[in-house]
Amino acid sequence: MVRVLYMGTPTFAVPPLQALLEEGYDVAAVVTQPDRPAGRSRAPHPSPVKELAREHNLSVWQPERLRGEAVAQIRALAPDVVVVAAYGEILRPEVLALPAHGCLNLHASLLPRHRGASPIVAALLAGDAATGITLMQMDAGMDTGAILAQEALPLSGHERQGELTARLAQVAAELLRRALPGWLAGQIMPRPQDEARASYCGVLQREDGRIDWTRPAAHIERMTRAYDPWPGAYTWLHGRRLHIWQAAVTAASPAPPGTISIQGRQIVVGTGAGGLALAEVQFEGKRRMSADEFARGQRALEGARLDEAAAR
Repeated sequence: MVRVLYMGTPTFAVPPLQALLEEGYDVAAVVTQPDRPAGRSRAPHPSPVKELAREHNLSVWQPERLRGEAVAQIRALAPDVVVVAAYGEILRPEVLALPAHGCLNLHASLLPRHRGASPIVAALLAGDAATGITLMQMDAGMDTGAILAQEALPLSGHERQGELTARLAQVAAELLRRALPGWLAGQIMPRPQDEARASYCGVLQREDGRIDWTRPAAHIERMTRAYDPWPGAYTWLHGRRLHIWQAAVTAASPAPPGTISIQGRQIVVGTGAGGLALAEVQFEGKRRMSADEFARGQRALEGARLDEAAAR
């Protein structure tokens, strides 16, 4: 029986692990990030992958870093293959060299596009017509390894980060089911990536969600979907942080970038190109609400400016 070491942490990594178990692989151990503070209590909370591993009585390892003793544990386990899905740490060459069938990574983009830590967000921000999953052979670079298999997923232009992540996790699980047997049997020839087509995306930060109203309305609308649920696309109104969860591009607005105009029952904000009609908003610490409900509870919206300076 093929001996698998699985490495993953967030919800995205749960369906691929479930697929390995359903296909009857010997998942000898699961490596996931240490428990992190979560919720209002900030109590340590296990990762979604750890929770699934516990349900199946799998051995769970949670090293702070994959080096030293952790590498020795992997070596002693002698896995035939390592499968990685959003683990949260770049694997060192000494780990990559351990399994006979290599270390394989399920990456949430159609490589070489959107290498890096936030490919789902990057695809939504770019307005890509499609994204997908790549099963790749890991090497020392940042998502630069040879491609074993890919599955594309067309995008409608209405997807949001949370729901798209869930869909891609299922695509990843099915791609792993189909491709792993062929790889282990020597029936798949790795295909090098085209470096000329490569693009990169970094680790998502809270400040990435700050809206620059000089950008086009189409870009800001994509931000509201790409950054939902985190960090959210946000701005400031009357000194308070305001999240904009849903919005729509409208015809050109005569208002300067970041300036509100009330058009009928709509709150329209001027941008660098076109207007943005707000649909769902939330003051930090308050509940989400429709823009129409929000407008009824606010004064002096006409001509108000949404920008960083308003936070002072």
